[in-house]
Amino acid sequence: MNYGKAILKINPNAKFGIIDNDLDNINWLDGTTPISKADIEAKMAELPTEEEERTARENLKASAKAKLIAGEPLTEEEANTIVL
Repeated sequence: MNYGKAILKINPNAKFGIIDNDLDNINWLDGTTPISKADIEAKMAELPTEEEERTARENLKASAKAKLIAGEPLTEEEANTIVL
């Protein structure tokens, strides 16, 4: 589980360290207001899995390719799959 991703979704400016990927061992740095374990776990449940993210990325690339072949405009997100 990537607790760091959940923490940054809650507070994009959070500064922290997690020891052994254990929610009971988070060091909040640089004055970051601690986020409760329950809030982090709730956010984790909302986030897509790595497999879901990979599938979405692959679908977006396929859509971008199809639009390029057809001469259609791309969305910014589709264009980013090509240049990033």
